[in-house]
Amino acid sequence: MRLEIGNIFIQDIQFGAETKVENGVLYVNKEELLAEIGGDERVASIDFDIARPGESVRIIPVKDVVEPRVKVEGNGGIFPGFISKVDTVGSGRTHVLKGAAVVTTGKIVGFQEGIIDMTGEGAKYTPFSKTNNLVIIAEPKEGIDQHNHEDAVRMIGFKAATYLGKAGKNVEPNEVKTFETLPLLQQVAQYPELPKVVYVYMIQTQGLLHDTYVYGVDGKKIIPTIMYPTEAFDGAVVSGNCVSACDKNPTYVHMNHPVIEELYERHGKDINFIGCIVTNENVYLADKQRSSDWVAKTLEYLGADAAVVSEEGFGNPDADLVMNCNKITDKGIKTVLLTDEYAGQDGSSQSLADSTPKADAVVTNGNANEVIVLPKLDRVIGHPEAANVIAGANHESLREDGSIEAEIQVITGATSEVGFHYLTAKGY
Repeated sequence: MRLEIGNIFIQDIQFGAETKVENGVLYVNKEELLAEIGGDERVASIDFDIARPGESVRIIPVKDVVEPRVKVEGNGGIFPGFISKVDTVGSGRTHVLKGAAVVTTGKIVGFQEGIIDMTGEGAKYTPFSKTNNLVIIAEPKEGIDQHNHEDAVRMIGFKAATYLGKAGKNVEPNEVKTFETLPLLQQVAQYPELPKVVYVYMIQTQGLLHDTYVYGVDGKKIIPTIMYPTEAFDGAVVSGNCVSACDKNPTYVHMNHPVIEELYERHGKDINFIGCIVTNENVYLADKQRSSDWVAKTLEYLGADAAVVSEEGFGNPDADLVMNCNKITDKGIKTVLLTDEYAGQDGSSQSLADSTPKADAVVTNGNANEVIVLPKLDRVIGHPEAANVIAGANHESLREDGSIEAEIQVITGATSEVGFHYLTAKGY
C-alpha cells in the first residue's frame, strides 16, 4: 500500500469571510464551520477561539486534538467509520494542513483530561504548543451522561477537522512524503538481508471513557489484527478516551504516529518494516490472555525477527505490555518496549505495575509524577477550575495568582514529544 502525504504548511489561523488556505494562512468562516458541526442536541453551545504558538494562552481541559486532512486520491476518506464509509484507507494521496490543529474543550467530561500551554514551562512538554490551534468550546446540555458528552464532542472535533481539511484539497503542497508497505512476501523479498520488524500498536480500550476506535469499532471488540502502517495516517485509529493527558494518544498523534514514522525512516536502511499489529488493552484477564496470544501468534506467522511494542496508558495496561513481551520473546522474537513511568514524585517508587526479566530493552518516556509549576498566563480558554481535579493535580493545584502546581501528567501529549530510536537498544 502506497500513500503520498502532501504537507501544506500553515503559519497562522485567522477568522475570515471564506474558509481557504492562502499564503500559509488558514482562514476560517465561523458561520460555515458552525453549520457544519452544529445540530447535536446534546450540546448547549459551541464557540471558537484561536491559540497560536508563543501566545500567553492556556487551554483547559483538553479533550482531543485532531489534524485537518483530506483525501485527494485513493480509496475511502478521512476518519473511516465515523465521517467516511468504512472503506480501507491508507493509499493514494492525502493533503495535510501541517501546523494546524483542532482542539476541543469545554466542561470537563472525566477527570483525566489535560492542559495545553502555548508558552512558558508547560509549552516545553506538549507538541501542541507548536501548532496553530482552532479551539472549539463545546458546552454540554445539563443532564447528559458522560459517554454521550464525550461522543458528542469527539464527533464535533472530527467534523471540524474534516471541514477544514477540505480547504487544502486543491492547494499545491509545500512537500510530499511517500510511505509504502508492500504485500508481505514482496516486502520480505525487498530487503531480505535486513531484520523484519513489526510494530505492535497497543491502544487504550478499558472502557469507562478509556476507549479507542479502529474503523469506527470500539477497540474492546476487536482481536489483534494486521494493519498497513499507512492506514493510521488517514484516521483509521482515533481517540475516544480521557486517560491521563500525558498517556493519552490524541487523534492527532495517531494520524502522525511517531513510532510508525520513525520505523518508515529506518526502513531499507537497517530494518525491513513489514507492518503493524493493532491490539487492545482490556480489563479482564481472559481478554488480556487472548489478545497477547494472538499478538505473539501473528508475529510468528509473519516471520518477524523483532517487534517494537508501545503502551497507551499505565497501571492495568502494564499487564498487557508484560504479557506481550513474555509471549513474543518466547517465540524467539526480539522485543523492545516503549512506555512511560509513574515512579512517584521523588522517582523512587516502582514505575510499572508489572515487570518481567524478559523486558531487557525498554525505552522510557520519563516520569509522569515529576512536579512542575505552570505560570499564570494572560488568557485561559475553557475552565481553569479543572486544574484542581484533573489527574496529576489536587484541590490546591490552581493557585490564587493563576499559576498551577501539578505533576507533568496534566500536560496533553507530553510523552509524544520523545524521539524514537529504539532498535539500537538491542543491536538491530
